[in-house]
Formats: sequence, structure tokens, C-alpha cells
Amino acid sequence: MAQDALTPEQLGLLHGAGSERSWARGEVVVLEGAPARDVILVESGLVKVTTVSANGYTSVLAVRGPGELLGELSCLDGGPRSATVTALGAVRGTVVPGERFRRLLAAHGALALAVLRSVAVRLRDSDRLRAEHGAYPAGVRVAGVLWEMAVRHGRPVAGPPGALAVRVTQQELAGAAGTSRESLVRALGELAAEGLIVRRRGHTVVVDLDGLRDWHRD
Repeated sequence: MAQDALTPEQLGLLHGAGSERSWARGEVVVLEGAPARDVILVESGLVKVTTVSANGYTSVLAVRGPGELLGELSCLDGGPRSATVTALGAVRGTVVPGERFRRLLAAHGALALAVLRSVAVRLRDSDRLRAEHGAYPAGVRVAGVLWEMAVRHGRPVAGPPGALAVRVTQQELAGAAGTSRESLVRALGELAAEGLIVRRRGHTVVVDLDGLRDWHRD
């Protein structure tokens, strides 16, 4: 179990307090700047978390999947949504009204600690990514983002043992790595030439997780 994962009992508490909803590919689940009225537990499918800078550049902050919460921070502090969340495919989730969510945390200390731990892990990940964006060239950042997406949300596919498909567009991958489309294409070509990934229409297959993680980091 991941260090920020909720237990089956904690997931059950959230299921009991919310209602099911579905989103189609490309549909906005959470809108940046909107009031925070609820928390969403992703049940199936993947979403991307993005923000738009003053100059109009869209950055992909994260990809979230089953068992992860969306919007919990703004529901706790009362501020507006800090990012937009968009469905990458068909997504199903449990929507918990903000007031019910806060009452659950007040009544169940273990759930409150689990949510706090999840927020802390995400903040650490965010700090690490910011540091890496300054310390490593674009190609290494692309490899790191692909590795993390494969570990957290990769789907097993036919091919070499352990091969994982990462369903993310080149534009989304470039945004997550903080690089240009041209640098991304060059990096993907190098990774493919070294046998670490296989590029396929609509997704990338990671065939060597260890090699991808360590690529040009020494």
C-alpha cells in the first residue's frame, strides 16, 4: 500500500457520506478559481491536475487515479480551487459535500491523519519536482515524470515482463516536465533508442522502470 493510500475502512466512510458521479473524457471535474463545495474520491479512471500561468501556459501538476482525493485542501481552508482537474478518460468518483467531509474528519481521527499524510506527501512531491526542474535538463525531467506516472498509474500490457502503459499526450507530458514540445520529442526519441520506452499511438509503454528512473542522473 502506498504511504498516502486510504484504508478500506476509510474509503468506506467516504463512500457512505457521498454520492456517485461519472465524467467523460475531457470533462472538467474541478475548475480552478471556483468555490470549494465538495471533495471527490476517484474510484476509476485517471484525471490530470493543471494550472494556467499569467502568460497562458498550462502546467500539468499531477495525474491522479483510483483511491485518491481531489479538492480536499480547498475544502479545509475555505479557499477557491487552486487548479483545474480534467478527466483523461471515463472517470467515476464519489462526491462528498464539504461539510460532511469536515464532520467525518472531526469524528474519525485516523481518517483525518490519513488525509493529512496524503497532503504532506503531495507537498513533498511538489517541492521535489520544483527542485528537479532547476537541477536537471529537460530530458531527465521527462524520464522522471514518465517513471512516476508509470509507477503510480501505469497499466500492465503485453510485451516484456513488467511493461507498463502510460496514457498521457505529448502536450500533457511536456507540461508535467516543464519543457517544450520540441525538447520532449527529442527526449522521447533518446529514451526509445536506448530501449527504455516504446512509443505507441495515444500512449507510451515503459519497458525498463529502473533504467528510466536512473537515466542520465549520475
